[in-house]
Amino acid sequence: MTKSTRKPSRVSTPKVTPALVAAHGLKPDEYERVQALIGRAPKFTELGIFSAMWNEHCSYKSSKVHLRTLPTSAPWVIQGPGENAGVIDIGDGLACVFKMESHNHPSYIEPYQGATTGVGGILRDVFTMGARPIACLNALSFGAPSHPKTRQLVSGVVAGIGGYGNSFGVPTVGGEVRFHTRYDGNCLVNAMAVGIAAKDKIFYAAASGVGMPIVYLGSKTGRDGIHGATMASAEFDDDSDEKRPTVQVGDPFSEKLLLEACLEIMAKDCVIAIQDMGAAGLTCSAVEMGAKGDLGVTLELDDVPCRETGMSAYEMMLSESQERMLMVLKPEKEKEAEAIFRKWGLDFAIVGRTTPTKRFIVKHGGKVVADLPIKELGDEAPVYERPFVETPKQPVVRAGDVTPPMNTTDALVRLIGTPDLCSRRWVWEQYDHIILGNTVQRPGGDAAVVRVNDGPKALALTADVTPRYCEADPFEGGKQAVAEAWRNITAVGARPLAVTDNLNFGNPERPEIMGQLVGCIRGIGEACRALDFPVVSGNVSLYNETNGRAILPTPTIGGVGVLDNFMASVTLAFKAPGQTILLIGETVGWLGQSIYLRDICGREEGAPPPVDLAVERRNGDFIRTLIALGTATAVHDVSDGGLLVALAEMAIASGIGAKLERPPIAVHAYWFGEDQARYVVTVEDGEAGRILDRAREGGIPARAIGTTEGDALTMAGERPILVAQLRESSEAWLPAYIAGTRS
Repeated sequence: MTKSTRKPSRVSTPKVTPALVAAHGLKPDEYERVQALIGRAPKFTELGIFSAMWNEHCSYKSSKVHLRTLPTSAPWVIQGPGENAGVIDIGDGLACVFKMESHNHPSYIEPYQGATTGVGGILRDVFTMGARPIACLNALSFGAPSHPKTRQLVSGVVAGIGGYGNSFGVPTVGGEVRFHTRYDGNCLVNAMAVGIAAKDKIFYAAASGVGMPIVYLGSKTGRDGIHGATMASAEFDDDSDEKRPTVQVGDPFSEKLLLEACLEIMAKDCVIAIQDMGAAGLTCSAVEMGAKGDLGVTLELDDVPCRETGMSAYEMMLSESQERMLMVLKPEKEKEAEAIFRKWGLDFAIVGRTTPTKRFIVKHGGKVVADLPIKELGDEAPVYERPFVETPKQPVVRAGDVTPPMNTTDALVRLIGTPDLCSRRWVWEQYDHIILGNTVQRPGGDAAVVRVNDGPKALALTADVTPRYCEADPFEGGKQAVAEAWRNITAVGARPLAVTDNLNFGNPERPEIMGQLVGCIRGIGEACRALDFPVVSGNVSLYNETNGRAILPTPTIGGVGVLDNFMASVTLAFKAPGQTILLIGETVGWLGQSIYLRDICGREEGAPPPVDLAVERRNGDFIRTLIALGTATAVHDVSDGGLLVALAEMAIASGIGAKLERPPIAVHAYWFGEDQARYVVTVEDGEAGRILDRAREGGIPARAIGTTEGDALTMAGERPILVAQLRESSEAWLPAYIAGTRS
């Protein structure tokens, strides 16, 4: 509706009271700070703006001081944290643009729409930078399978991710799924998107030039998503369903049009600055564009395209309706840009101007409804150094402390069919993981491999974290999450380059939760420095708890690596009978916090395995050398479930069995311990001796542990187990659970 015909809202604005301030998530001292900053009590719309800009989701007020310690630079980093997405140089004049963000609270309230809008939002973060998205990943954490809401959440979230990504036309190529009772009241949905752009044609959010037109692009504004960012910064309680109106509704087909229109006007050199309307919608996008450019912004809300009549200024400023962008446009390109957007059937409206005042002025119905200092809206947000206590160290669980309750074969069959280790095929087959025709390695391996354009260059992509490690020892758990991502990228033959993180924790106002956050960030930072694996983007999601019960600390790491030639990548599947199986890395049989200890022995306890980053780097470099030389025929890192689970996964992927040698240490610790920095590698029989000699020269623990043969896994002293039986156990649980025939 145009300015001349739309009538402004006649709804009277409520009086700003202490109760209303509290309802907006501002504490009394924060509200006093607002009053001191502007020299008066805020108007209703201004209160909403401060609420949006100063909530945890947008301001990082509890985490900022610790995030500053992370390594964010390297010769290949073009843009680190602070923009819509991170950017790295991948050679040949190309850049990889990527980021991960959470949509946890919305997905718990409304699983389908929460997940779809999470995917839509992260895709916009990538193409706002001028990149065409080429892949999506996700990391999903759900409650115990027996919880009455878990099945509905799994079904809704997976359908939402597939529904948006498949319709938009980008492959969903990887991720992870876990189940634990600590997520019963608060699932996690972390979405990652990756795109490709010319490295000299990256677009940023900082506005420049006085009097430049500010243009609203995309879909119309509605009442969905109002207070979405504020809701994302609050704990849940038993009335979470009442928050349903704060969940946005996505339209992937509109977003596809928005992508094409944005890339077209970027190619036509129309854009000065561009910002996705994500969390806090028009408020956050306008403030960030102006503040980053040291400029003021004046908005005329009467010109904002709305799909509902009578919307108030407050509603328009805080709406999180999807598929919208804000742009500072070159004035001489206005008609050309408008024609492009009209061609794609999208709204295009000049809704404001840049000014030299450094004020954020919002007008509606001929009245000024907000007049605030634009820099201070972001720069003066509270920054807390919250008190924290370190997580107490847990005792080491030694092999002799654990009596195996069953034989090795039975334990393997049970483990491979548990919720955390079973096949995720039911999930990823609902995603179009081959659209665009560039998916080289599909879901189910260590890392996805996606060809860049027509190749030969490719990207390796992964998302990893082990929350039970982070709970027991946040520092080691943070290190391990990075090391696991680094190993998964290494295992397909790629060179790890950079990470994005998604830090999911409980209430930071509780010192023990803040201690988890601080410890994990310290561990992530140390690992990223040691592995030359900088953090270039990310997201923090706090207050993930319900009725005072927090999630497991879950700092998800999204890793990106590069392959010069996708044909050189390897998979985890055994390739042929008669090949030698090598174990690279030292095995002491670490059982603390292992899946075996938890799911077979019923003991969720102990210190997690330590991560020696120098050893991680040394062993990983050795593996990549074997792959580059063409010597390694299959590679798989050893992680959850330990060595025997890794071998079973390699056998299941190929249908080929293995004859395995007698363990040199306690059987249960050897087969199921979760020692770090380890890989299983297969090589032609004649190469094994040379590789073992080379490893010995480099001080790398390596030993031959068996050969590929037959159709069963055969272990000394244990009954053989058919690969077909392992596959049946692995594939059965998740489809049966969703169908309601298994709990």
